This record gives sequence, structure tokens and C-alpha cells, in this order.
Amino acid sequence: MHRAPDSTPAPSAPSEPPAELLAARISETPLEEFLPEARALTATDAAGAVAIFEGIVRNHDGGQSVNSLTYSAHPSAEDELRRVCLSVLSHFPGVRAWVAHRVGPLTIGECAFLVVVASAHRREAFAALAELTDRVKADVPIWKEQHMGDGSTQWVGL
Repeated sequence: MHRAPDSTPAPSAPSEPPAELLAARISETPLEEFLPEARALTATDAAGAVAIFEGIVRNHDGGQSVNSLTYSAHPSAEDELRRVCLSVLSHFPGVRAWVAHRVGPLTIGECAFLVVVASAHRREAFAALAELTDRVKADVPIWKEQHMGDGSTQWVGL
């Protein structure tokens, strides 16, 4: 007896949900205040990995002492931040991200740049985190004026 082929399609593996950008902000508010909210918004029951990058103001640059710094941003910086983040996330299905950069005066030890990423697996979380961090630093019009230990100033990113 010959049986007709089964026309029922084989079950497919669940597809990754699209990436999601939860926030892309430029803020004068200390970013440390946003970390609990950013983590809570980014993590889900499906996320097996949450990766966090905190860019902290350090006390040196290029072998010179830094006392403090001031970040400035072009008026288009928040729109550009969103565009860059969406571009990066388009390569990472299933990744959720929350990104913010600080502007204004900052002291040593404060958080200047915060990226929180969640995904089902650590490899994707780490890769998305690294790519977001690198692209934002390279492409978003944000500059820092460093106030050096010797009283001089240096502009970075102009």
C-alpha cells in the first residue's frame, strides 16, 4: 500500500523576535540613576544574558592627569544616537538595548556612557554591546573637553 506524502509542514524553530531599542538618550542627569531602570526594562524572561557597559570618567589620558571633563553634544546627537543604535541592532535579532550618553560637567568616577543589552545568549549580548559601544563613540557627535592636572584643557573627538 502506497501512502501519500504528508502535506503537513514540519514545525519550524521559533524565530528570533526583532531587535528592540528601548532608549537612546543624551542626558544631563547622572546615568547611575538610570541603571536599575535600564536593566529592568532590558531584561526579559527570554533573556539568558544581560551585558552592561559603563564608561567611567578616569583620572588620566595619554599619560597626563585629568581633573574633570565636560561633554558637549551637537543638537542632532540624540537623533544620531538613535540612528546608530538602530543600524547596529538590525544585525542582532532578539537583542534589546538601552543606551545613554551624558553631557555637561562630570567628575572622576562618574558614568559618562551607559549601554545595557539583553539577549537569549551571551555571545549575541557581548557582540551587540561591543558594536553599539564602538559605533556610538565613533559616529555620534559628542565631544569632551578635558580639564587637565596642569591647568590646560584638551578637546577630544572634534
